[in-house]
Amino acid sequence: MARKDPYEILGVSKSASTEEIKKAYRKLAMKYHPDRNPGDKTAEENFKEATDAYSILADPEKRKRFDQFGYAGLEGMFSGGGSPFNGSGSGIFDGFEDIFGGFEDIFSSFFGGGFRSSTGRRRGARRGHDLLYSVEITLEDIVKGKNIDIAYEKLVPCDTCKGSGSSSGSGRRSCPNCGGTGQVRHSQGFFSISTPCSRCNGSGEVIENPCKICNGKGVVHKRVSKNIKIPLGIDSGKKIILRGEGDAGENGAPSGDLHIKFSVKPHPYFLRDENDLIIEIPISFTQAVLGDDINVDTIDNKTIKLKIPSGCENGKILRIKDAGVPYLNNSGKRGDLYIKVYVEVPKSLNKNEKALLEQFRNLHGEKRKPIPTKISNRSRLNDFFDSFR
Repeated sequence: MARKDPYEILGVSKSASTEEIKKAYRKLAMKYHPDRNPGDKTAEENFKEATDAYSILADPEKRKRFDQFGYAGLEGMFSGGGSPFNGSGSGIFDGFEDIFGGFEDIFSSFFGGGFRSSTGRRRGARRGHDLLYSVEITLEDIVKGKNIDIAYEKLVPCDTCKGSGSSSGSGRRSCPNCGGTGQVRHSQGFFSISTPCSRCNGSGEVIENPCKICNGKGVVHKRVSKNIKIPLGIDSGKKIILRGEGDAGENGAPSGDLHIKFSVKPHPYFLRDENDLIIEIPISFTQAVLGDDINVDTIDNKTIKLKIPSGCENGKILRIKDAGVPYLNNSGKRGDLYIKVYVEVPKSLNKNEKALLEQFRNLHGEKRKPIPTKISNRSRLNDFFDSFR
Protein backbone atom coordinates (compact mmCIF):
# COMPACT_ATOMS: atom_id res chain seq x y z
CA MET A 1 0.00 0.00 0.00
CA ALA A 2 1.29 3.44 -0.94
CA ARG A 3 2.31 5.65 1.99
CA LYS A 4 0.19 8.72 2.58
CA ASP A 5 1.49 12.17 1.86
CA PRO A 6 2.79 13.68 5.18
CA TYR A 7 1.14 17.01 4.35
CA GLU A 8 -2.18 15.18 3.98
CA ILE A 9 -1.67 13.29 7.23
CA LEU A 10 -1.07 16.48 9.24
CA GLY A 11 -3.71 18.42 7.30
CA VAL A 12 -1.41 21.26 6.27
CA SER A 13 -0.54 22.84 2.95
CA LYS A 14 2.85 22.46 1.25
CA SER A 15 3.56 26.10 2.08
CA ALA A 16 2.86 25.59 5.81
CA SER A 17 5.31 27.18 8.22
CA THR A 18 7.25 25.19 10.81
CA GLU A 19 4.98 26.57 13.53
CA GLU A 20 1.85 25.47 11.64
CA ILE A 21 3.32 21.98 11.22
CA LYS A 22 4.12 21.79 14.95
CA LYS A 23 0.62 22.92 15.86
CA ALA A 24 -1.02 20.37 13.55
CA TYR A 25 1.12 17.52 14.88
CA ARG A 26 0.57 18.51 18.49
CA LYS A 27 -3.20 18.35 17.98
CA LEU A 28 -3.07 14.87 16.41
CA ALA A 29 -0.56 13.52 18.95
CA MET A 30 -2.76 14.55 21.84
CA LYS A 31 -5.82 13.05 20.15
CA TYR A 32 -4.36 9.67 19.20
CA HIS A 33 -1.73 8.95 21.85
CA PRO A 34 -2.08 5.30 23.02
CA ASP A 35 -2.17 6.27 26.69
CA ARG A 36 -5.29 8.24 25.96
CA ASN A 37 -6.75 5.45 23.78
CA PRO A 38 -5.78 2.19 25.54
CA GLY A 39 -6.32 -0.88 23.37
CA ASP A 40 -7.34 1.17 20.33
CA LYS A 41 -5.15 -0.13 17.49
CA THR A 42 -6.52 2.43 15.03
CA ALA A 43 -5.55 5.30 17.31
CA GLU A 44 -2.10 3.78 17.78
CA GLU A 45 -1.59 3.55 14.02
CA ASN A 46 -2.81 7.12 13.55
CA PHE A 47 -0.37 8.28 16.22
CA LYS A 48 2.56 6.51 14.55
CA GLU A 49 1.53 7.85 11.15
CA ALA A 50 1.32 11.44 12.43
CA THR A 51 4.67 11.08 14.19
CA ASP A 52 6.30 9.77 11.02
CA ALA A 53 4.84 12.65 9.00
CA TYR A 54 6.09 15.19 11.52
CA SER A 55 9.60 13.66 11.55
CA ILE A 56 9.78 14.43 7.84
CA LEU A 57 8.24 17.87 7.67
CA ALA A 58 9.88 19.26 10.83
CA ASP A 59 13.36 18.57 9.46
CA PRO A 60 14.25 21.18 6.78
CA GLU A 61 16.57 18.77 4.88
CA LYS A 62 14.09 15.88 4.87
CA ARG A 63 11.25 18.15 3.87
CA LYS A 64 13.28 19.52 0.98
CA ARG A 65 14.18 16.03 -0.26
CA PHE A 66 10.61 14.79 0.12
CA ASP A 67 9.27 17.79 -1.83
CA GLN A 68 11.74 17.00 -4.66
CA PHE A 69 11.76 13.18 -4.78
CA GLY A 70 8.97 11.92 -2.50
CA TYR A 71 9.66 9.07 -0.06
CA ALA A 72 12.41 7.75 -2.35
CA GLY A 73 14.49 10.80 -1.49
CA LEU A 74 14.48 9.84 2.21
CA GLU A 75 15.93 6.36 1.86
CA GLY A 76 19.12 5.94 3.89
CA MET A 77 18.70 9.17 5.87
CA PHE A 78 18.53 7.25 9.18
CA SER A 79 21.66 5.19 8.61
CA GLY A 80 24.34 5.11 11.29
CA GLY A 81 21.90 4.61 14.18
CA GLY A 82 20.16 7.96 13.90
CA SER A 83 16.47 8.19 14.79
CA PRO A 84 13.93 10.92 15.20
CA PHE A 85 13.50 9.66 18.78
CA ASN A 86 17.09 9.10 19.80
CA GLY A 87 17.28 11.82 22.47
CA SER A 88 20.98 12.17 21.80
CA GLY A 89 20.92 15.72 20.63
CA SER A 90 20.57 14.87 16.95
CA GLY A 91 16.97 13.63 16.88
CA ILE A 92 14.14 15.75 15.53
CA PHE A 93 12.26 15.50 18.83
CA ASP A 94 15.06 16.66 21.10
CA GLY A 95 13.16 19.94 21.18
CA PHE A 96 10.27 18.25 22.99
CA GLU A 97 9.52 21.24 25.20
CA ASP A 98 9.31 23.42 22.11
CA ILE A 99 6.50 21.24 20.80
CA PHE A 100 4.56 20.45 23.98
CA GLY A 101 5.74 23.13 26.41
CA GLY A 102 2.94 24.40 28.65
CA PHE A 103 0.72 21.34 28.03
CA GLU A 104 1.64 19.41 31.18
CA ASP A 105 -1.69 20.16 32.87
CA ILE A 106 -3.62 18.93 29.84
CA PHE A 107 -1.70 15.66 29.73
CA SER A 108 -2.14 15.26 33.46
CA SER A 109 -5.91 15.41 33.05
CA PHE A 110 -5.73 12.80 30.28
CA PHE A 111 -3.51 10.27 31.98
CA GLY A 112 -4.31 10.79 35.65
CA GLY A 113 -0.82 11.75 36.78
CA GLY A 114 2.12 14.05 36.40
CA PHE A 115 3.64 14.75 33.02
CA ARG A 116 7.39 14.54 32.61
CA SER A 117 9.34 15.47 29.54
CA SER A 118 12.65 14.07 28.41
CA THR A 119 14.37 16.69 30.55
CA GLY A 120 13.08 14.93 33.67
CA ARG A 121 11.13 17.92 34.96
CA ARG A 122 8.40 16.98 37.41
CA ARG A 123 5.72 18.83 39.25
CA GLY A 124 6.16 19.72 42.90
CA ALA A 125 4.04 18.88 45.93
CA ARG A 126 0.37 19.41 45.35
CA ARG A 127 -1.33 22.51 46.70
CA GLY A 128 -4.24 22.00 49.07
CA HIS A 129 -7.79 21.88 47.76
CA ASP A 130 -9.93 25.02 47.53
CA LEU A 131 -13.12 24.96 49.60
CA LEU A 132 -16.51 26.53 48.91
CA TYR A 133 -18.76 27.93 51.65
CA SER A 134 -22.23 29.27 50.84
CA VAL A 135 -23.89 31.82 53.07
CA GLU A 136 -27.31 33.47 52.90
CA ILE A 137 -27.57 37.15 53.84
CA THR A 138 -30.24 39.85 53.81
CA LEU A 139 -30.59 42.99 51.73
CA GLU A 140 -30.08 45.02 54.90
CA ASP A 141 -26.75 43.25 55.49
CA ILE A 142 -25.29 44.47 52.19
CA VAL A 143 -26.56 48.02 52.70
CA LYS A 144 -25.67 48.61 56.35
CA GLY A 145 -22.73 46.20 56.60
CA LYS A 146 -22.34 43.30 58.98
CA ASN A 147 -19.81 40.82 60.34
CA ILE A 148 -20.85 37.18 60.59
CA ASP A 149 -19.29 34.02 62.01
CA ILE A 150 -18.87 30.97 59.77
CA ALA A 151 -17.76 27.45 60.71
CA TYR A 152 -16.47 24.81 58.32
CA GLU A 153 -14.29 21.70 58.22
CA LYS A 154 -10.91 21.57 56.54
CA LEU A 155 -7.65 19.62 56.53
CA VAL A 156 -4.94 21.01 58.81
CA PRO A 157 -1.43 19.73 59.64
CA CYS A 158 -1.50 17.05 62.32
CA ASP A 159 -0.38 18.49 65.67
CA THR A 160 1.03 15.17 66.87
CA CYS A 161 3.48 14.63 63.99
CA LYS A 162 3.69 18.30 62.92
CA GLY A 163 2.47 17.34 59.48
CA SER A 164 5.23 14.80 58.81
CA GLY A 165 2.99 11.73 59.01
CA SER A 166 5.65 9.91 61.05
CA SER A 167 5.62 8.89 64.71
CA SER A 168 8.13 10.53 67.00
CA GLY A 169 11.63 9.22 66.45
CA SER A 170 10.91 7.70 63.06
CA GLY A 171 11.07 9.20 59.62
CA ARG A 172 10.63 8.64 55.93
CA ARG A 173 12.67 6.78 53.41
CA SER A 174 12.78 6.79 49.65
CA CYS A 175 10.02 4.76 48.06
CA PRO A 176 11.55 1.53 46.68
CA ASN A 177 8.87 1.25 44.00
CA CYS A 178 9.55 4.56 42.23
CA GLY A 179 13.06 5.26 43.50
CA GLY A 180 11.90 8.41 45.29
CA THR A 181 10.56 10.18 42.21
CA GLY A 182 6.92 9.76 43.17
CA GLN A 183 6.15 8.81 39.57
CA VAL A 184 6.21 5.65 37.52
CA ARG A 185 7.12 6.43 33.91
CA HIS A 186 5.81 4.75 30.80
CA SER A 187 7.81 5.60 27.68
CA GLN A 188 6.57 5.39 24.13
CA GLY A 189 8.41 7.04 21.30
CA PHE A 190 9.58 10.45 22.46
CA PHE A 191 6.84 10.66 25.10
CA SER A 192 7.52 9.91 28.74
CA ILE A 193 4.19 9.80 30.56
CA SER A 194 4.32 9.71 34.35
CA THR A 195 1.63 8.40 36.67
CA PRO A 196 1.64 8.68 40.47
CA CYS A 197 3.32 5.79 42.26
CA SER A 198 0.67 3.56 43.83
CA ARG A 199 2.79 2.76 46.87
CA CYS A 200 3.75 6.26 47.99
CA ASN A 201 0.79 8.05 46.33
CA GLY A 202 3.19 10.26 44.41
CA SER A 203 5.14 11.59 47.41
CA GLY A 204 8.34 9.68 46.59
CA GLU A 205 8.67 8.61 50.21
CA VAL A 206 7.23 5.95 52.48
CA ILE A 207 6.80 6.29 56.23
CA GLU A 208 8.56 3.73 58.37
CA ASN A 209 6.32 4.20 61.41
CA PRO A 210 3.11 6.12 60.58
CA CYS A 211 1.59 8.55 63.07
CA LYS A 212 -1.35 6.90 64.81
CA ILE A 213 -3.40 10.08 64.91
CA CYS A 214 -3.37 10.90 61.19
CA ASN A 215 -2.47 7.38 59.93
CA GLY A 216 0.60 8.77 58.18
CA LYS A 217 -1.30 11.34 56.12
CA GLY A 218 0.18 14.33 57.94
CA VAL A 219 -3.19 16.10 57.94
CA VAL A 220 -6.38 15.74 59.95
CA HIS A 221 -9.90 17.12 59.65
CA LYS A 222 -10.67 20.04 61.93
CA ARG A 223 -13.69 22.31 62.32
CA VAL A 224 -12.63 25.95 62.32
CA SER A 225 -14.48 29.23 62.79
CA LYS A 226 -13.88 32.58 61.16
CA ASN A 227 -15.42 36.01 61.42
CA ILE A 228 -15.93 37.64 58.04
CA LYS A 229 -17.19 41.01 56.93
CA ILE A 230 -19.99 41.10 54.35
CA PRO A 231 -18.86 43.40 51.52
CA LEU A 232 -21.19 46.37 51.06
CA GLY A 233 -23.17 46.09 47.83
CA ILE A 234 -22.36 42.44 47.06
CA ASP A 235 -24.96 40.57 45.02
CA SER A 236 -26.22 36.98 44.86
CA GLY A 237 -23.77 34.62 43.19
CA LYS A 238 -20.73 36.77 43.95
CA LYS A 239 -17.78 35.40 45.93
CA ILE A 240 -14.91 36.55 48.06
CA ILE A 241 -11.72 34.50 48.41
CA LEU A 242 -9.77 34.03 51.63
CA ARG A 243 -6.27 33.01 50.57
CA GLY A 244 -4.74 30.05 52.35
CA GLU A 245 -7.88 29.20 54.34
CA GLY A 246 -8.65 25.98 52.41
CA ASP A 247 -7.21 22.50 52.93
CA ALA A 248 -3.57 22.17 53.94
CA GLY A 249 -1.23 21.17 51.08
CA GLU A 250 0.74 17.93 50.83
CA ASN A 251 4.31 17.74 52.13
CA GLY A 252 4.37 21.38 53.18
CA ALA A 253 2.84 22.68 49.94
CA PRO A 254 0.69 25.85 50.19
CA SER A 255 -2.86 25.58 51.49
CA GLY A 256 -5.83 26.03 49.20
CA ASP A 257 -8.22 28.97 49.37
CA LEU A 258 -11.66 29.40 50.88
CA HIS A 259 -14.29 30.70 48.46
CA ILE A 260 -17.31 32.26 50.16
CA LYS A 261 -20.35 32.52 47.91
CA PHE A 262 -23.20 34.86 48.90
CA SER A 263 -26.92 34.48 48.33
CA VAL A 264 -29.19 37.43 49.14
CA LYS A 265 -32.66 36.61 50.48
CA PRO A 266 -35.63 38.17 48.66
CA HIS A 267 -36.97 41.17 50.58
CA PRO A 268 -40.72 41.39 51.26
CA TYR A 269 -40.92 45.05 50.14
CA PHE A 270 -37.80 46.10 48.25
CA LEU A 271 -36.78 44.82 44.81
CA ARG A 272 -33.18 45.28 43.72
CA ASP A 273 -32.10 46.27 40.22
CA GLU A 274 -28.28 46.40 40.30
CA ASN A 275 -27.70 49.31 42.73
CA ASP A 276 -31.22 50.75 42.57
CA LEU A 277 -34.13 49.72 44.77
CA ILE A 278 -37.82 49.68 43.89
CA ILE A 279 -40.76 49.80 46.28
CA GLU A 280 -44.52 50.20 45.87
CA ILE A 281 -46.39 52.58 48.18
CA PRO A 282 -50.20 52.93 48.41
CA ILE A 283 -51.83 56.39 48.65
CA SER A 284 -55.44 57.36 49.09
CA PHE A 285 -57.76 58.88 46.50
CA THR A 286 -57.70 62.26 48.23
CA GLN A 287 -53.89 62.22 48.53
CA ALA A 288 -53.66 61.56 44.81
CA VAL A 289 -56.07 64.40 44.00
CA LEU A 290 -54.97 67.01 46.53
CA GLY A 291 -51.33 66.01 47.04
CA ASP A 292 -49.68 65.33 50.38
CA ASP A 293 -46.41 64.79 52.25
CA ILE A 294 -45.82 61.19 53.31
CA ASN A 295 -43.01 59.44 55.20
CA VAL A 296 -41.12 56.58 53.55
CA ASP A 297 -38.76 54.18 55.37
CA THR A 298 -35.59 53.35 53.43
CA ILE A 299 -33.76 50.00 53.47
CA ASP A 300 -31.38 51.27 56.15
CA ASN A 301 -34.26 52.33 58.46
CA LYS A 302 -34.10 56.03 57.71
CA THR A 303 -37.36 57.93 57.35
CA ILE A 304 -37.54 60.32 54.39
CA LYS A 305 -40.34 62.79 53.66
CA LEU A 306 -41.74 62.36 50.16
CA LYS A 307 -43.98 64.93 48.47
CA ILE A 308 -46.96 63.53 46.55
CA PRO A 309 -47.87 66.09 43.88
CA SER A 310 -51.53 67.05 43.47
CA GLY A 311 -53.19 65.17 40.64
CA CYS A 312 -50.82 62.25 41.07
CA GLU A 313 -51.75 59.46 38.68
CA ASN A 314 -51.88 55.78 39.57
CA GLY A 315 -48.51 54.14 38.85
CA LYS A 316 -46.46 57.35 38.96
CA ILE A 317 -42.81 56.77 39.80
CA LEU A 318 -40.95 59.07 42.18
CA ARG A 319 -37.24 58.95 42.97
CA ILE A 320 -35.16 59.46 46.10
CA LYS A 321 -31.51 59.89 45.17
CA ASP A 322 -28.73 57.98 46.95
CA ALA A 323 -31.13 55.80 48.95
CA GLY A 324 -30.35 52.55 47.11
CA VAL A 325 -27.59 49.94 47.46
CA PRO A 326 -23.90 50.93 47.88
CA TYR A 327 -21.63 50.17 44.94
CA LEU A 328 -19.32 47.19 45.49
CA ASN A 329 -15.77 48.41 46.22
CA ASN A 330 -17.05 52.01 46.26
CA SER A 331 -19.34 52.25 49.26
CA GLY A 332 -19.36 56.05 49.10
CA LYS A 333 -21.56 55.81 46.02
CA ARG A 334 -25.13 54.50 46.14
CA GLY A 335 -27.95 53.82 43.77
CA ASP A 336 -31.39 55.43 43.97
CA LEU A 337 -34.71 54.43 45.50
CA TYR A 338 -37.62 54.41 43.03
CA ILE A 339 -41.11 54.58 44.52
CA LYS A 340 -44.11 53.52 42.51
CA VAL A 341 -47.32 54.90 43.98
CA TYR A 342 -50.69 53.34 43.38
CA VAL A 343 -54.05 54.76 44.36
CA GLU A 344 -56.14 52.67 46.74
CA VAL A 345 -59.84 52.84 45.82
CA PRO A 346 -62.12 52.45 48.86
CA LYS A 347 -64.14 49.26 48.68
CA SER A 348 -66.82 50.40 51.16
CA LEU A 349 -68.12 53.89 52.06
CA ASN A 350 -70.46 55.15 54.77
CA LYS A 351 -73.41 57.43 54.02
CA ASN A 352 -71.55 60.66 54.65
CA GLU A 353 -68.63 59.61 52.42
CA LYS A 354 -70.99 58.63 49.64
CA ALA A 355 -72.86 61.92 49.94
CA LEU A 356 -69.66 63.93 49.71
CA LEU A 357 -68.49 62.01 46.67
CA GLU A 358 -71.87 62.43 44.98
CA GLN A 359 -71.60 66.15 45.61
CA PHE A 360 -68.09 66.16 44.13
CA ARG A 361 -69.29 64.25 41.07
CA ASN A 362 -72.12 66.68 40.49
CA LEU A 363 -69.78 69.64 40.78
CA HIS A 364 -67.01 68.13 38.68
CA GLY A 365 -69.09 66.42 36.06
CA GLU A 366 -68.46 62.98 34.60
CA LYS A 367 -67.70 61.96 31.05
CA ARG A 368 -70.23 59.37 29.98
CA LYS A 369 -68.21 58.56 26.85
CA PRO A 370 -64.53 59.10 27.64
CA ILE A 371 -62.04 59.42 24.77
CA PRO A 372 -59.24 56.73 24.80
CA THR A 373 -55.76 57.98 25.62
CA LYS A 374 -53.26 57.86 22.77
CA ILE A 375 -50.37 55.46 23.27
CA SER A 376 -47.07 57.34 23.29
CA ASN A 377 -43.49 56.18 23.51
CA ARG A 378 -42.79 55.20 27.07
CA SER A 379 -39.58 56.06 28.82
CA ARG A 380 -36.98 53.42 29.64
CA LEU A 381 -37.95 53.53 33.30
CA ASN A 382 -41.66 53.06 32.58
CA ASP A 383 -40.81 50.07 30.39
CA PHE A 384 -38.93 48.55 33.29
CA PHE A 385 -41.99 48.82 35.51
CA ASP A 386 -44.42 47.32 33.00
CA SER A 387 -44.34 44.02 34.85
CA PHE A 388 -45.59 45.72 38.01
CA ARG A 389 -48.61 47.39 36.43
